[in-house]
Amino acid sequence: MKLGLQLGYWQRNADDATASVLAAERLGYDSVWTAEAYGSDAFTPLAWYGARTSRIKLGTSVAQLSARPPVTTAMTAMTLDHLTGGRLLLGVGASGPQVVEGWYGQPFARPLARTREYVEIMRKVWRREEPVTGDGPHYPLPLPDGLGKPLKLITHPLRPDIPVYLGAEGPKNVALAAEVAQGWLPLFAFPEKIEEMYGGALAGAPAGFDVAAMVTVVVSDDVRAALDGVKLMLALYIGGMGARHRNFHADIIGRMGYAEAAEHIQSLYLAGRKDEAFLAIPDELADGISLVGPPGRIKERLELWRKSPVTSLLVMGPRDEPTLKLVRDLVLG
Repeated sequence: MKLGLQLGYWQRNADDATASVLAAERLGYDSVWTAEAYGSDAFTPLAWYGARTSRIKLGTSVAQLSARPPVTTAMTAMTLDHLTGGRLLLGVGASGPQVVEGWYGQPFARPLARTREYVEIMRKVWRREEPVTGDGPHYPLPLPDGLGKPLKLITHPLRPDIPVYLGAEGPKNVALAAEVAQGWLPLFAFPEKIEEMYGGALAGAPAGFDVAAMVTVVVSDDVRAALDGVKLMLALYIGGMGARHRNFHADIIGRMGYAEAAEHIQSLYLAGRKDEAFLAIPDELADGISLVGPPGRIKERLELWRKSPVTSLLVMGPRDEPTLKLVRDLVLG
């Protein structure tokens, strides 16, 4: 199992994680990942950390499709991959209708078809076999009935096959990742349930396909407090990160076997009863998607992850070198 450091969003000047990234590289972490929503972008912090490191791989989890046309993402990825000596892992995802429609002002239509078309165009850009054209309905190239002509990327990529990961939660999206990508980035992974939930979707994955699961890690003797931290995050995602009738995060919790709880949590949260929403989250759900507690407990629960389809653990939470070392020893030792 490989080990990565998930930094999430860059929030403010004080959130320069260079020291953590350098520590992770020294300790043998395989990768470091950044994210974006409607604040910081994913690529700029990654370039910052890439300029200060030499070995650790650099991942986006995820760059949002609606933020950039596919050729723009392909250009950015090619440039960053070149500058860092071929270390980029490009995670992309469709996001959700609230962000796509509310922030980018674009329709959230046919995310599966859009994702497929997006990845195909990026790969055409990197291969440089011919001027790039696209006859799909979402990203036609060149623009029909215009003055444009097909163009070829000016710069030769360092790698024409930059690894692509898909951020996906539904079974059809996961199946698409297994078909067109090199990896899948699940936001919430319950190791004992992954095979049941996604075994069929992952059946067509090629050899070496990377299931890179994001997991909150809290090393603490106070298991109750650690679980409560996970539950605070879950309350936000289940309750507030989506519309009442279209919340992909609540849907995935439902597929884990907590459909009634998810509906109840969302209703409480949207009614402004956030404390009650927090209390309504089952402990076993928070525990199942995280690794919390003293080192012995985390080591024991790691066995569930080793038996699952997960091949990379992207740990969220640890930033200081002693904790990063302890996590490294638990996962890789």
